[in-house]
Amino acid sequence: MHQRDSRFPARGMSRAEFLRASAGLAGASLMGIPLAGLAAEPPVLRRPIPSSGQLLPVVGTGTAVVYDIDPTDSRFPTLVETVRTLIANGGALIDTSPTYGQAERNLGEILRRLERPVREQAFIATKISTIGEQSGIDSVAKSFADMGVEKVDLLQVHNVRDTNTHLRTIRRLQEQGKVRYVGITTSFVKTHEEYLRIMKTEKLDFIQIDYALDNRLAEERILPLAQERGMAVIINLPFGRNRLFKKAKGRELPDFAREFDCTSWAQFFLKFLIGHPAVTVVMPGTDRPEFAIDNLKAGRGRLPDAKMRQRMVEYWDSLA
Repeated sequence: MHQRDSRFPARGMSRAEFLRASAGLAGASLMGIPLAGLAAEPPVLRRPIPSSGQLLPVVGTGTAVVYDIDPTDSRFPTLVETVRTLIANGGALIDTSPTYGQAERNLGEILRRLERPVREQAFIATKISTIGEQSGIDSVAKSFADMGVEKVDLLQVHNVRDTNTHLRTIRRLQEQGKVRYVGITTSFVKTHEEYLRIMKTEKLDFIQIDYALDNRLAEERILPLAQERGMAVIINLPFGRNRLFKKAKGRELPDFAREFDCTSWAQFFLKFLIGHPAVTVVMPGTDRPEFAIDNLKAGRGRLPDAKMRQRMVEYWDSLA
């Protein structure tokens, strides 16, 4: 449900300058130097989970594809630093799944390498993606073992697959104190009718849905229903499987992006989503510390209001 991002530098900066600046800020934060003292940046926005009131940072990360590598791979230390940077600079949600290859096992190793104060701030979400009660129970047990955890913050039924069965399992785990929140996910239009039915009939803490500047179907029924039912919303595929970056390539940000403190295309795409009042957190797949810093800036400063979001849509749709 996530994808490797391929982004472009902020207006007026070369890519090398942008990455050096971002890496410097990340390094400063990890060394204990307050970022506010360096850049006077506001904190990352947090929004409440309706069912509990717990505040969750509006920017997290997904682990599909980019975290499915061998732990001996030379890129693995960069993944560790990416998660450390995300959390140390105001993020929390890390979403994974047993269907993402080695991602859960790798996340477990990453968490073991993080300092305890950083690790304890992580909000871990995973999924059940199978058929049958025992298969789901076994899947959760393996996920916990692979990640080296005794409980998770959020357990979701993946792509509304055998949903009723797995919701019963998740709720038993809630009663046992092993799961804090229950949710469902999808990124496929063909499942939307079933998805909506479940939202209307089940008490859920979270839903997860695909939503991007060029993929606004969720605005029609799913996001309004989530608001009505008091469900937190996680956004997957916020860059539209990289379609947005491909279309933006070679273009400068529109001048009006300054009006909501936007300095990169990634921030433009994410701020559009965070600007919707139903959205709780966005989770672009992130595998580099500088990208984590850039993503987090989407949760800082001003956000586009409804009028500005419509202007963003009209601008984007007008591009060839």
